[in-house]
Amino acid sequence: MRFGITLANRGLLLGLATVKDLLALADTIEACPLLDSVWVGDALFVNQRLDALTLLAAVAGRTQRVKLGPACMGSFSLRDPRVFAYEWASLDVLSGGRTILSVCAGGGAGGTWEAESAAMGIPPAERRKRMLENIAALRHLWTTDDAPFEGQFLRFSGITLAPKPMQSPCPIWLTTNAGRLANGQADAGGSVLALRRVGRLADGWMTHSVSPERFRAGWETILATAQEAGRTTDHFDNVLCHHININEDADAALADAKRYLDLYYGANYTKERLEAWGVYGSPKDCVAHLRRYLGTGCNRITFRLVTMGDAMAQFQRFTQEVLPFVV
Repeated sequence: MRFGITLANRGLLLGLATVKDLLALADTIEACPLLDSVWVGDALFVNQRLDALTLLAAVAGRTQRVKLGPACMGSFSLRDPRVFAYEWASLDVLSGGRTILSVCAGGGAGGTWEAESAAMGIPPAERRKRMLENIAALRHLWTTDDAPFEGQFLRFSGITLAPKPMQSPCPIWLTTNAGRLANGQADAGGSVLALRRVGRLADGWMTHSVSPERFRAGWETILATAQEAGRTTDHFDNVLCHHININEDADAALADAKRYLDLYYGANYTKERLEAWGVYGSPKDCVAHLRRYLGTGCNRITFRLVTMGDAMAQFQRFTQEVLPFVV
C-alpha cells in the first residue's frame, strides 16, 4: 500500500493555508519516501479554491518523483474537452509523465449549484453523460491525428493535438462513492452501475467514505467487470481519499476535524459521517484503523490533514508515528 497527501487548496480562501504553506507541504511530501503522490481538490464556482490544474503545474515544477492528480476533477463535465486535453497533456509532459486524472460528474443541490449549471449552459442531468463523452474526446485527441470525433454534445474534425501526453496511455480514473453499497442503496443509488462503469471504461478508481469490506467488494466488482469486457487489468490502480487528525484524545481529534471540515465545506457534519470519512485519534488507533485496509485491494490512500492547528506538525506525526507502522 502506498500513501499520498491531498493539499487543501480550498483552504487558501478560508484562511486555513497560504500559497507558501501549500507549496512547502508539496516539497515535504516529495522529500518523504513514505509518500508517493500529491492530490488537490477541484471545483469551479461551487466550493471555490485555487484551480487544480494551475496548482498541479506549480507542484510539478518543483518535484521530480511524486504522482500528481485531482481528488477528484469535479469540474470535468463543465470543461471543454478540446482545451482540457491540451492542458492535461501539457501537464503530463511538464511532470515527466506523473499525472493521474481522476474525474467525476460533480454536481449537487441548492442555488449555487443551479447557478453554476445555468452559467455554463449544462443541465445537471447531462453532467454524467458529458463526463463520459469528455473522456472519449480526451482519449481520441491523445491517440489520433486529424481524425473526426462524433459525440452527442461535441463534434470536430481536422485538428491534431500536440503535445501528446508523455504517458501512453495517459491514465483516466473514475470516482464513485462505494459507501452507498453499505446501506442498501446499491440499485437506487447506482453504485453497482458506477463501479461497473469503472471496470468497462477507466484505468483506475477513486473513492471515499467506505469501509474496508465495501472497498474490497467494490474493487472486486470493478476487476470482474473489466475481465468480462475483455480488458486487461495489470495497469488498474485505485486510491481511497481519507482524512486524518492525530491526537491522543480521540474526542479532541474528532472535534478539531469537525471544525475544519465544517468550515472547509460549509457544512455541519455528523459524527457518523466524519468517522466514515477518516481516522481521528492516537497514532496507535490510526495505525490499527489503516491496517484494516491491507489485503482489501486498496493500493493507496491519500490523506487531507484536517486540523485548525499546525498542519505541518500533523504531517510530522503522521509520517513518523503512523505510516511506518501501517505496512
